[in-house]
Amino acid sequence: MRFSCHRFALILLCALACAAAGAQSYKIIHTYPHDPHAFTQGLIFADGRLYESTGQNGQSSLRMVDLETGHILQEQPVAKEYFAEGLATWGSTLVQLTWTSHVAFVYDRFSFRQLRTMSYPWEGWGLTSDGKELILSDGTPDLHFLDPATFHELRRVTVKDHGKPVQELNELEMVHGEIYANVWHSDRIARISPRTGAVLGWIDLAGLLPANLHSSPEAVLNGIAYDPAHDRLFVTGKLWPRLYEIRVIKPARQR
Repeated sequence: MRFSCHRFALILLCALACAAAGAQSYKIIHTYPHDPHAFTQGLIFADGRLYESTGQNGQSSLRMVDLETGHILQEQPVAKEYFAEGLATWGSTLVQLTWTSHVAFVYDRFSFRQLRTMSYPWEGWGLTSDGKELILSDGTPDLHFLDPATFHELRRVTVKDHGKPVQELNELEMVHGEIYANVWHSDRIARISPRTGAVLGWIDLAGLLPANLHSSPEAVLNGIAYDPAHDRLFVTGKLWPRLYEIRVIKPARQR
């Protein structure tokens, strides 16, 4: 499990940076139940269902979840030696990363039968797809664009905000042609150009989950899923008892 000794200071700095940059805020459209024991590492929405990758050794899993109730409809445990991480769809398959084992599991999306494994040299944090390539984050400012058939790296971009590299990029999701990325131990989502790696803006989700519902210092924002058919954006966090559908609000124009 990853820990940080300076979490409070990091969150304070992130909040100040958001205020200075005029970050986008949010409106809650709907609140759904979420398993408070799920250490959410990957989240996607496909065919009316949520798919979730949960982490921690001995507790990692692949799940299909009913959005309305939060009930687990299907689950595949991951062997205890693996710490599961990001998750993405590719055709009729699901691809699930592991943190430090350098192994990705490929499953049939409907039966959850494991089809094969693939290897990669970095840590595995977040995973998404642009329809042509898989995109992997490894906790550094780099995003790796991979061949879905082989997991070989095709290119990479370094994510920078006004020239400064953005560290600890975590869960990823493609939304309107941009890469949305959680920044670990912060309440911010970066909107990233997949072509250049430039941060196009920030979404400030401070206060989304009430403070009294945070069960652990590790109960941090981490989970972004997008429903393109209905233009819905879902977010949650590790060990959060709630999942939210939100609408992003652009900052008011200054005179």
